[in-house]
This record gives sequence, structure tokens and C-alpha cells, in this order.
Amino acid sequence: MKTVAEILKEKGDQTVHSIGPDASVLDAVALMAQKNIGALLVMEGRRIVGVLSERDYARKVVLMARSSKDTPLREIMTSSVICVGPSQSSEECMAVMTENRVRHLPVLDEQGQLVGLISIGDLVKGIISEQKFIIEQLQHYITGEHA
Repeated sequence: MKTVAEILKEKGDQTVHSIGPDASVLDAVALMAQKNIGALLVMEGRRIVGVLSERDYARKVVLMARSSKDTPLREIMTSSVICVGPSQSSEECMAVMTENRVRHLPVLDEQGQLVGLISIGDLVKGIISEQKFIIEQLQHYITGEHA
């Protein structure tokens, strides 16, 4: 199994998009649309104070008939943010995501500093890559070819 550090390295662009808690929901949704992402970290300085996902928007703004323009993120963001470390495995992250029904996990180093963000898509891509490699190795073994 790959580690979070390996997944981040393979990911290429490791930009983590964030926004402040006093920004409007409209600004956050516009940023997510512009960056083609499904979640934003909500940060005060270098500290994670929440996360805003498309699910938060749908359930806490649209269904509640709130104004995206007038509602600050701090009123609808998910405040309890689950984080992982670079040495954790993709399997552990999948378990955390499944158990907590989340699709994004911030990655913090040993000092508690943000070093990246992984999504369920990143994990699935890594798992598919690993399986493809194993299949190729088995095919080479069966056919007697050496890589």
C-alpha cells in the first residue's frame, strides 16, 4: 500500500486551496467552481478551522433556503476536520473516509503544519495504479517475460 506522502508526490499539483471563515458562501462556491474542486479548507492564518464541501453547500444553504451571498462560511462549514499524516497508508485513509463519511483529508506533518490535501479520487487513482502494476508483474511471471 502507498503512503500519503507517495500519493501526494504522484499527485503533481499539490496546491491546497483555502478561504477564510468570514468569506461568503458565494465566494467559496465560486472559487471551487473556478478551481474545479469539491472542497475548500477554511483557514485562519495557518490554522485549519473547517472545511467546506459541495455537500455542506447543498444541505446547509440550498435546502435551508439561505443566501449564498449573505451567509459567512463559519456558519455552515464543517468544523471538526479529520486530518492524516504523510506516513499513513492509503488503506488507512480509505477506512477513515468511509467511517467518517468524508471525501477529503488534510495532510499534516509531524509539526502539525499543512502539507497537502488528498481526496477519495486521489486514493482510488493510487489503488488502481498499484493493481495495474501487480497485474503486469503477474503477467510477466506467467509468460516468462522479464521486465
